[in-house]
Amino acid sequence: MNFSELFRLSGLLGKFSPDGKYLASCVQYRLVVRDANTLQILQLYTCLDLIQSIEWSSDSLFVLCAMYKRGLVQVWSLEQPAWHCKIDEGSAGLVASCWSPDGRHILNTTEFHLRITVWSLCTKSVSYIKYPKACQQGVAFTKDGRYMAVAERRDCKDFISIFVCSDWQLLRHFGTETQDLFGIEWAPNGCVLAVWDTCLEYKILLYSLDGRLLSTYQAYEWSLGIKSVAWSPSSQFLAIGSYDEKVRILNHVTWKKIAEFEHPATLVNTKAIVYKEVEKSPSVETERCSFPPTRSLASSLFSTQSKYDIFQVPVSLHCVKPVAERANPKMGIGMLAFSADNCFLATKNDNIPNTVWIWDIQKLKLFVVLEQLCAVQSFQWDPRQPRLAICTGNSKVYLWSPAGCVSVQVPVEGDLQIASVSWHSSGDSMALLSKDNFCVCYLEREEV
Repeated sequence: MNFSELFRLSGLLGKFSPDGKYLASCVQYRLVVRDANTLQILQLYTCLDLIQSIEWSSDSLFVLCAMYKRGLVQVWSLEQPAWHCKIDEGSAGLVASCWSPDGRHILNTTEFHLRITVWSLCTKSVSYIKYPKACQQGVAFTKDGRYMAVAERRDCKDFISIFVCSDWQLLRHFGTETQDLFGIEWAPNGCVLAVWDTCLEYKILLYSLDGRLLSTYQAYEWSLGIKSVAWSPSSQFLAIGSYDEKVRILNHVTWKKIAEFEHPATLVNTKAIVYKEVEKSPSVETERCSFPPTRSLASSLFSTQSKYDIFQVPVSLHCVKPVAERANPKMGIGMLAFSADNCFLATKNDNIPNTVWIWDIQKLKLFVVLEQLCAVQSFQWDPRQPRLAICTGNSKVYLWSPAGCVSVQVPVEGDLQIASVSWHSSGDSMALLSKDNFCVCYLEREEV
């Protein structure tokens, strides 16, 4: 495993291009595009204001930079550095911006969700979609890029409009049986649209492409409901994380529950492997010590290192009591992610912030529990194999695979508090992102 030097970053904005050739990162109002292998700077673009969001086009030829404070979007071309496009939404403002799947249209959502404007880079034409709903996840594209679903709110009722992405014609428009729709998500095969309600009402609805209601699932009533939703890559399973600290798995044939995964604070009677991160003081050979010590030696002298130990059940996990009076209490399943091969599901219960749970989807059983010393900030699966990267806001990256797990100290000078991970499409490297800087970690295939 090798690491690059540290590079400056702002807003956790660092992304590999879909084709894996480039790495884009932002430093305030500058966009830096590097070669993904050598990390040499290929292009340097200057935007008109602080960049708040970046997104690659699907063919990796363009990069979109959104500046929400100014209501501006700037688009840069990698093939023709002199070409550039500026979209100013003016007094309408801007709260979200994204690419269409063809990489030649940009969808801008105006302030107060008055409309979505579809800008064409090819013809310079403009289309409008009215009444988009202000919710967490209101626009969803099918994986093949043919259709787009938009959540809408008209006359105090929720609707879904399905558009054909090739010409932005309306294909279907139908009402949903939701009180206050919160999010929508296509199955990876593009056949089923999951629609879920506000957390005040436990309800998830499954619609076909032509707007037919296939099934409704409701686990309980009169309590906080759904918090997170994830489709398996094969579209066979739908995982629903809720505020009652459970994950429920629905199958794609009957849309009934086939498993329920609990996340207790004390693990008993489980065959799962429990790994706990423990600190170990670094051993430094006395003959290497020079006074004053060199910077690299000083950092290794005083940085606490860690490793994983296997613990026997029963095991008590670090638990935090949520503040009941506050909105969005830190409780329930806040993170869900399936591995690329469909074999594992990683989850995090916000009541137990230091722990990642890994479930075997073939056996529908708990497989591994990883308890960290610090709260888990994020985790991401390798796009090619069952390998999970975890970060906890310190200068270590943690990797798990069925072969075992490892804690790796990133050997950099200075402060690196890793808050997010961005995998390369090959799974051979990943960008480790912190608030102020980032580095790239290069892995070998048989590393873990």
